[in-house]
Amino acid sequence: MQAEYSANNIAAARSLQVYTYLYTSMATFWIYDYACSLHQEWTFLLLSRWSKVKSLYVIARYVPFLLLAGHLYMNFIPNENSDKCQLLNNICSCFSMISVSCSECFFVLRTYALWNHNKIVLVTMAATFLAVVVASVGFAFGTTATAPWTTSAIPGITGCYQSSAVVQLFIPFLLLIGLEFGLMSLTLVRAIQSWRTTNNTIYAVLVKHNIFYYACGLFFSGVNVLTLLLFHYGYQAMFQDFQFIVLAILATRMHLHLWHTDRQAHASGALVFIPLSDISFASSPT
Repeated sequence: MQAEYSANNIAAARSLQVYTYLYTSMATFWIYDYACSLHQEWTFLLLSRWSKVKSLYVIARYVPFLLLAGHLYMNFIPNENSDKCQLLNNICSCFSMISVSCSECFFVLRTYALWNHNKIVLVTMAATFLAVVVASVGFAFGTTATAPWTTSAIPGITGCYQSSAVVQLFIPFLLLIGLEFGLMSLTLVRAIQSWRTTNNTIYAVLVKHNIFYYACGLFFSGVNVLTLLLFHYGYQAMFQDFQFIVLAILATRMHLHLWHTDRQAHASGALVFIPLSDISFASSPT
C-alpha cells in the first residue's frame, strides 16, 4: 500500500534534498580549490614566518573543512533525535561564525594598512566589528534555540530542518552588510585620496581585493536576507554557509596572491611604499 504525504511533507523533503546537494557541491568545490592552490599554499606555509595573521590564515583556511564535515554528517546520517540536530547545528554555527570572523579580520587589517596604520580608523573598525560579532552570535543562537527541529516524514530522506520560520536570522546578515559597506567606504575614500600619489603594485592589489571582496559579501548577504524572508523549510538556510565558504576562499586566495606578489617584489628589488608587515607577513618573505 502506497503511503500518501501532504504537500508540506513533500516540500520539506525536497528542500532537504536540495540542501544536501548544495553542501555536497560546496564540499567538492572546496576540495578542488584546495588541490588547485596546494603548491602556493605550502610555499607560503613553509617560507613565511609565523605571525598572528598567519595563524588567522590557517584558521580561515581549515575551519570550513570542519563546517562542511559537520553539515554533511547532519545531512546524510539518519537521525530521529531533534536534540541531536540542535547540537550539530550549534556546532556548525560556531564553525560558521569563526570562519566568517577570520575572513572579515583579514580585510579589517588590510583597510588599516591602507590608512597607514591610523589608530583612530583601527579603533573604529575594531569596535564596530566586535559589536557586529556579539550581536550576530546573540541573534543566531537565541533564534535557533527556540525553533524546534524536524526530520522528514518521508522514508529515505535524511537530514533535519527547523519546522517554524526563523526569519530573525536575517538580522546578522543586515549587520554584516553594514560592516562591509563601512569597510568598503573606507577603502574607496582612501583610494580616492591617494590615487594620484601612490604608484605601487601592492597598494593596487590591496584596493582591488578589498573592493571585490566587499562586493561579493554585500551580494551574498543580500541573497541570504531575501531567502530568509521569502522561503521556508531547508531553503531558508541553504545559502548561509555558501556565503561563508566563498568569503573564506576569497580571503585566503587573496592573501596568498598578496604574499606571493610581495615576495616577487622583494626578489626583484622593488621598493614597497605601504607597510604590510602587520597584515600578512614580515618585511622579508622568509
